[in-house]
Amino acid sequence: MATDILLAVDPSLRGTGYAVMAHSPSREKVLTYGVISNRATPSQSACLVAIYDSLDAAIQEFRPTAMAIENVIYVQSYRTAIILGSARGVALLAAARRGLEIHEYAPRRVKQAVVGRGGAQKQQVGFMVRALLGLTETPPPDAADAIAIGLTHIQTARAQRVRSGQK
Repeated sequence: MATDILLAVDPSLRGTGYAVMAHSPSREKVLTYGVISNRATPSQSACLVAIYDSLDAAIQEFRPTAMAIENVIYVQSYRTAIILGSARGVALLAAARRGLEIHEYAPRRVKQAVVGRGGAQKQQVGFMVRALLGLTETPPPDAADAIAIGLTHIQTARAQRVRSGQK
């Protein structure tokens, strides 16, 4: 039974959530998770470098073969969209430079997959992530979102294997 390693990312300039997960056809496990926190004082470019460096270090340490990332979300401010796009872009670059397959998931789809409804609150996502994986503590909200993105990818991959007749 092969085990794959997945990097899951919830990008944000000030608090990028990430998780590294091992999964096989019948089981998933979180190897590590956290939040790449950038205070308000560093420049945007310094924040982007910190995100890239942290994700690249995780990729080098755990050797994932794929990355699951939150897709572009609708925001009302162009400035916010550009900032989120920049954070997402460096996460994508870190994965692409190391040859990872990249899979994107809409926020509502992630919440639907983990909580059962697309409009779930962050606390509900954290609670379900903890319950589904048997974690001893609830991860910080950004890390819980990354884990939820990873779980969505794992569920999607399993469903595709079932549809194609693979085990």
